Amino acid sequence: MTSEYCNKKYGDSMDSLWSNTAQMPSFERLNRDLKTDVLIIGGGLAGLLCAYFLDREGVDYSLVEAGRICNSVSARTTAKITSQHGLIYDRLSKQFGMQNARLYWQSQEQALAQYRILCRDIDCDFEEQDAYVYGTNCIRPLLDELNALEKMGCPAQLCDHIELPVETVGAIRFGNQAQFHPLKFAANIAKGLRIYENTKALEFDGRNVVTDGGTITADKIIVTTHFPLFNKHGGYFLKLYQSRSYVMALKNAPKISGMYVDEAENGFSFRTAQGLLLLGSGGHRTGKQSDGWMAAQRFAKRHYPKAQERYRWATQDCMSLDGMAYIGQYSESTPNLYVATGFNKWGMTSSMTAGMLLKDLVLEKQNPYADLFSPARTVLRKQLWLNLAETAASFLTPTTPRCPHLGCALKWNAQEHSWDCSCHGSRFSKEGKLLNNPSTDDLGKQTRKQ
Repeated sequence: MTSEYCNKKYGDSMDSLWSNTAQMPSFERLNRDLKTDVLIIGGGLAGLLCAYFLDREGVDYSLVEAGRICNSVSARTTAKITSQHGLIYDRLSKQFGMQNARLYWQSQEQALAQYRILCRDIDCDFEEQDAYVYGTNCIRPLLDELNALEKMGCPAQLCDHIELPVETVGAIRFGNQAQFHPLKFAANIAKGLRIYENTKALEFDGRNVVTDGGTITADKIIVTTHFPLFNKHGGYFLKLYQSRSYVMALKNAPKISGMYVDEAENGFSFRTAQGLLLLGSGGHRTGKQSDGWMAAQRFAKRHYPKAQERYRWATQDCMSLDGMAYIGQYSESTPNLYVATGFNKWGMTSSMTAGMLLKDLVLEKQNPYADLFSPARTVLRKQLWLNLAETAASFLTPTTPRCPHLGCALKWNAQEHSWDCSCHGSRFSKEGKLLNNPSTDDLGKQTRKQ
């Protein structure tokens, strides 16, 4: 496999296919104090959809984004719009009961239906596709998932074969799902919204948020900053960790129909976009050792020897304790503060669900999914103890630099030339510039050169 395009920079400076094929609108920086009924902090897709739905309701709102809108995780998705989120429904039915598993599926199907409506008048490469989750080792998990789906009333099907050069034991097919160009979509819905870019939220005090451009006073505040911004409330530093994954866009690879994902965390995902094959791989906890794009490169060299690498990028996602997003009141002690986070690598439908649900909560309307996604649900899950163990081990590591977020040890990522935090997923460039939150500060003088 030859490389037609190779980024010379590392970390999140690598542009995705989406970033290179969309023109995003720009917005002014806040330069005064401001009063608004609702303040949205964070201009990714979830924040934009919150603003979009509030705007349609005639609500007085403003959105602030520390950089440019949709310039981070939303620009690095594989942009699958689907209620098929891996082998999740058997697990949800066992943890939360069949009725709640069904509610989760219905919420994601509702999100897909809303995308269909909005994309009718938007040129965003929206197209219907089937979604598949496949297994390569044991068929039992697929059969358990199918059993749960049948009890829920979901019309999924078990397939013996799929059109990939992968030996599988089978796959579960969700029909009538979709894919699109996320930044073309975002650019369209952002038009006319009250947005302030390059405006960084610094402090939160009741109804006041201090930014580097002025103080904003709001009756209600929504935080959609990927990893929640305020550490003092909600315990999100315990309830979340971040997982990193890698994507290559290949030219001259066979075109496939459908969207595919391995049921294993470190397996491969596939979809096509603009004549390119998007090959994803390498899921792992941020801050842990990884081969980066090497697994995808080896796979492409073996199965698509004539393919050329056109783009490559990496992304990371907030992972909740139980596989469901946290959408709702930020904490019990903050009744007018709301959050959307923990999308578990399924940010497209989760962002739409968050936008619709948070709009209803702000307007004090009933929503059938409010209890399901409530951040107040139990934290007594196995992942909590794994998160605590990782944090304890990091605190005991005698090394510098340390993460400004909560003081965890940073580890050098040789693949991406960055300093990464395995506790909560903050990342920094070689020079110490912040790449990914929850940290809000650069490393400064404590950076160690590599």
